[in-house]
Amino acid sequence: MSAPNKSYDPVEVEALKPAEIERMRDEAVAAFAAAGDLEALAHAKTAHAGGTSPLSLANREIGALPPQAKAEAGKRVGQARGAVNKALAARQVELEAERDTRVLVEEAVDVTLPYDRVPAGARHPLTTLMERIADIFTAMGYAVADGPEVEAEWYNFDALNFVPDHPARQMQDTFFVQGPDGTSGDESGVVLRTHTSPVQARAMLDREPPVYVICPGRVYRTDELDATHTPVFHQVELLAVDEGLTMADLKGTLDHMVQELFGGEGMKTRLRPNFFPFTEPSAEMDMVCYVCRGESVGNPDRPCRTCGSEGWIELGGCGMVNPKVLVACGVDPEKYSGFAFGFGIERMLMFRHNVEDMRDMVEGDVRFTRPFGMEI
Repeated sequence: MSAPNKSYDPVEVEALKPAEIERMRDEAVAAFAAAGDLEALAHAKTAHAGGTSPLSLANREIGALPPQAKAEAGKRVGQARGAVNKALAARQVELEAERDTRVLVEEAVDVTLPYDRVPAGARHPLTTLMERIADIFTAMGYAVADGPEVEAEWYNFDALNFVPDHPARQMQDTFFVQGPDGTSGDESGVVLRTHTSPVQARAMLDREPPVYVICPGRVYRTDELDATHTPVFHQVELLAVDEGLTMADLKGTLDHMVQELFGGEGMKTRLRPNFFPFTEPSAEMDMVCYVCRGESVGNPDRPCRTCGSEGWIELGGCGMVNPKVLVACGVDPEKYSGFAFGFGIERMLMFRHNVEDMRDMVEGDVRFTRPFGMEI
């Protein structure tokens, strides 16, 4: 049996020689000093202070030494590792300080700059006005109904008593998405709805009378864009179907609407005979001028530019629902009657706020919408 090797000299172990230990230490310190940023320092730390670094591997060799040799070798390696860790910590402090200084410069915020250089926008007045109108009628017990903007021709025309050769059904007036398919027996095409009346037809088909709905929405017609026309605009239509409704109910509803929208006392409406396929009898609805209240009529000393001194402003069409429309939508005209009216929101906005050019409403210029503010 062999005896302990008490004469074993640890200097003879290559990794534990003083010169080798010093070389490892100096290489580590130099690598830390050469690191230009914290990422490079992290790589140097792994290479020179990690578990597989030269000094760590040398430290493992100490365990194989005899007891009397371990102390000297351990002291030598421990001092080298201590110097490496000290150099690592010092360099990390330096690089973190450089990073913080750079961030303060690169991400500096000038708190003296005005904070509102990008002004707040506003809701579009068309949206606000449509919601205002809907609020008026929901307070009266009406429901808000909507429907598709790409609509079957049957809902847009046939159900509303438009005859097949009606001018409105021509391509010069209507955007057709798909024409009638005569080969398959389906004679109804697909159009961009020309009014919100198809929503009324859908409401009568989907609901049992009594029906009280308000139908705001976007519609399409082949008009040129100018100061008073646009191919895409908004309408709001109202439908009431119940037992015993008359033109008197229609007139009272119209009077209430203009009073709420244009200022209470003195506001009233009048009806002039007209023709619409979906109402019978039909009428054009005028409201008294909201500026002069009719006082400019025959009064040259007080002319009114808004109504042209006529005292009345044309607002839209209305009438009693045609019995043919009731039948097409599954409503018994012997038991129920109804009234309806509709008008353009853009036209109403021009009246209510003296907007002179309809193009201002669609160009998206915040200078147009901001003066209207926001209504809650």
